[in-house]
Amino acid sequence: MKRIASVIGLPPEGVERYEQLHAAVWPAVLERIAASHIVNYSIYRYGELLFSYMEYDGTDFDADMEAMGVDPVTQEWWDVCKPIQRPVEDREEGEWWKDLPEVFHVD
Repeated sequence: MKRIASVIGLPPEGVERYEQLHAAVWPAVLERIAASHIVNYSIYRYGELLFSYMEYDGTDFDADMEAMGVDPVTQEWWDVCKPIQRPVEDREEGEWWKDLPEVFHVD
């Protein structure tokens, strides 16, 4: 099981729209998430910061993320969400959401 946590900014003027979108995520997006072996996926908001946590239970993370990235409905979903989001300044090149290092975990 791979655990992934990440953050991105969300300015106040985008909060209502972002929360509306995520209260009714498109079924095809949810299907693609499941097909890419993403489970236990949550997004939390703290002020102007979104924190996401997900688990990956597949065997080829890169291939599953590539399949998600080329999916036309997922791309459309991202096109709707991206204008609302504000990537954090210290993200790695090529990242939209900044990946966070795991500091502690216990089962």
